[in-house]
Amino acid sequence: MKVSMEKMKETDLLKFVPICGSDDPLAVRELLTKVGDKWSICVVLSLVRIPGARARFSELERAIPGISQRMLTLTLRNLERDGLLIRELFAEVPLRVEYELTDLGKSLLQPMQAMVDWVEDNWKYVNAARAEFDRVHASAPDKDSDRRSQEL
Repeated sequence: MKVSMEKMKETDLLKFVPICGSDDPLAVRELLTKVGDKWSICVVLSLVRIPGARARFSELERAIPGISQRMLTLTLRNLERDGLLIRELFAEVPLRVEYELTDLGKSLLQPMQAMVDWVEDNWKYVNAARAEFDRVHASAPDKDSDRRSQEL
């Protein structure tokens, strides 16, 4: 049976193609979307590299080049909501807040580091593949745009 992917709704597609062989593909996709984004990976890996594995907001901001305060705030909030880190508030003047990975968050370290290692090992191959793709597709005429031109 040939199925047109364009006509399938996202939920139908998930039923058609099992994700990672999981019984709950929506959960897999949702959690991978959250923990697999670049800022979550940077926060988790930065927390473990900071002495004591606890950090204040400003320490994390300095440890993660290019992250905005808003993005760091959102990322920390999402990781806390998912139980991957804890936020501890100290009633001091000035107010002090520290973040630390939970045991659940620490269980992500090995898979995350493996992903980072894979990127480091394969980045040159990905770049070469992109360059080849761009080279081939830059020289080939765009059939869709040619067809659209003829229809006008």
